[in-house]
Amino acid sequence: MQSINMELAQYSELFMLIAAFIYTGAFMLFAVDMIRSSATIRRVEAELAAENAAERELVGAGSASGAVAAEGADAAAGPGPDRPMAAPADELVDEEMAYLGTSRPFANVAVALTVLGVAAHAFAVAARGIAANRVPWANMYEFLATGGLVVAAVYLLVLTRKDVRFLGTFALGLVVTMMAAATIGFPTPVAHVQPALQSPWIAIHVSLAVLAISLFTLTFAMNVLQLIQHRRELAQAAGETTRGSGWQFLRLVPSATSLENWAYRMNAVGFVFWTLGPLITGAIWAEEAWGRYWGWDVKEVWTFVIWVVYAGYLHARATRGWTGNRAAWLSIIGYGCIIFNYAVVNIYFPGLHSYAGLPE
Repeated sequence: MQSINMELAQYSELFMLIAAFIYTGAFMLFAVDMIRSSATIRRVEAELAAENAAERELVGAGSASGAVAAEGADAAAGPGPDRPMAAPADELVDEEMAYLGTSRPFANVAVALTVLGVAAHAFAVAARGIAANRVPWANMYEFLATGGLVVAAVYLLVLTRKDVRFLGTFALGLVVTMMAAATIGFPTPVAHVQPALQSPWIAIHVSLAVLAISLFTLTFAMNVLQLIQHRRELAQAAGETTRGSGWQFLRLVPSATSLENWAYRMNAVGFVFWTLGPLITGAIWAEEAWGRYWGWDVKEVWTFVIWVVYAGYLHARATRGWTGNRAAWLSIIGYGCIIFNYAVVNIYFPGLHSYAGLPE
């Protein structure tokens, strides 16, 4: 068995810390973008409301021609430095997550920081694996660290296809939480793993699980936003105004229906990864390691429970018309089962899968 490269392991810990600080900075900038966007929308709405009031006064005084001229001047001016947002009567993002005339400098810097954070994070994960001469996801610390990397990388990948900057606060918040949980809750020095984990199947089995959970993490954030957006849309349909309510940022978030559709597509992909990873390759690896494909170990049971919940979600939405809040809550319940599986089962339920890496 090859020795552990402790110097490279220290570099891994250093770059993991650097990545965590960069992600925190990106998270804060995304939050600032959310706040500034809400303030900008309120300001533009107030300006347009004042202009409309002035036009009505002109019309009431018989100056209809002046009102028409003013309206034409506004239309010709279009968005500019003093009017960076689209007209507040319209939503600021369409169903394909394309923004309509918005300026988001803080969000753009946050995206750049996220790219830098992913680079540092990738080096940290790779360095840990090279230092230990194995895949770097053999315990809870490594699983959470690698999972956080994949969540951030998948977010950036989706960002190249769809403008999901609105999801940045939630996605980066979850990444920072995962890295904090790894460092504070599961601090594990670089070491060799027990014989049961010394198998080529660990690379396939765990990597597919990480990919699935990363997608489920992003859809969880989208489903939470969907519920909030749906509540706002109901208030608007009832004739209630949301101006000045503090939730103007939701004008930059796609409709609840669009969020649900995209979450459904991503959940479908994540479900395939979960089926291939924890279930199928897990069963094959279990037969190789313990001589049976299924043994009703508590971790195996909860892996199957998660599969059943997401299978029920996909089936109910595709064939039973479970859309809207019901579909969102079912998806959120599935993610809650994932959290329970990794944060509770791995720690408090002894079994053949007790690989948390925590000191006895």
